[in-house]
Amino acid sequence: MTKIIQILDLCQRHRCHTKHNLFMNDSFTPLRVTRKQLLAKDITLFELADPQGQALPPFTPGAHITVQTPSGARRSYSLCGTPEQHTTWQIAVKRDAKSRGGSQSMVDEVQVGDLLPTLPWANLFELNEAAPAYIFVAGGIGITPILCMIRHLLSQGRTNFKLYYCTQNAEGTAFLEELNAPELAGQVNIHHDHGDPAQALDLWPIFERPTSAHVYCCGPQGLMDSVRDMTGHWPTERIHFESFGAAQTGFAENQAFDVVLQKSGKRVSVPAHQSILEALRGCGHLIPSSCESGSCGCCRTPLISGEVEHRDMVLRPDERASHIMVCVSRAASNELVLDL
Repeated sequence: MTKIIQILDLCQRHRCHTKHNLFMNDSFTPLRVTRKQLLAKDITLFELADPQGQALPPFTPGAHITVQTPSGARRSYSLCGTPEQHTTWQIAVKRDAKSRGGSQSMVDEVQVGDLLPTLPWANLFELNEAAPAYIFVAGGIGITPILCMIRHLLSQGRTNFKLYYCTQNAEGTAFLEELNAPELAGQVNIHHDHGDPAQALDLWPIFERPTSAHVYCCGPQGLMDSVRDMTGHWPTERIHFESFGAAQTGFAENQAFDVVLQKSGKRVSVPAHQSILEALRGCGHLIPSSCESGSCGCCRTPLISGEVEHRDMVLRPDERASHIMVCVSRAASNELVLDL
């Protein structure tokens, strides 16, 4: 039976390589999907394990992994399981019909038993273990890294936290039953705004008076902007944000354009449905990347010329004339020339 499983795994890897070039980088590790479960409307849990049953590397609260979806897109998802659990990892994916297709591919195509190419975990949202207390603010799928932190604290017998979890309604609230457990009464506040900005959670009473707590926020850009505004009088070292999705609103509709690589003179076409990073990767030009959502800064690339529509959350205004985050930003002209 083991031999048969190994042969099937090799066949699956060959099919994936042929269709999507998923195993193009040796740093990818295939993990087995052992569970797929609908958590809430448009939110699906995936449980991943080593195909040979080996223990997975220990990770720290707030960490994420990058996976390559069946569509060929790479997407980063926060690990939401308990860090003390080394046999499986858990991620939760919100299917976004308006996205570039990564989340749709994950939810629609990945099934239990599949092998999912995965990069080693990284942490851009590290939990300060020495903090005397914590205030967590999560919006929608932003609950995933926060839940990991809460599960970690509870595993240590620590209850020095408060969670404010904002969603539109109960139907779209992931992990609702777990967070409504009686033992968390008084520590968890789940707020539904029913899609009405006038019913948004009032954050001012939470942050009016600075305390020694550390604040961790993950969610839509509007929520993070509100928390940033309300904590402007707090010590900056106590305020932490995570985002795997730069706000993609207020931008022009995606159009095709060309990228010219100055060092080789090569011209690469970037279709409307692809990022610059994906187009470069498709022609064999590998660029370091991690979040692929404009929030980590890993894919910062020198810009020679061309007009850019910057969609990232990293570059300072004075850096935008000379650099571009190729995972999300696009050309506002017919071509860009990159120092590659």
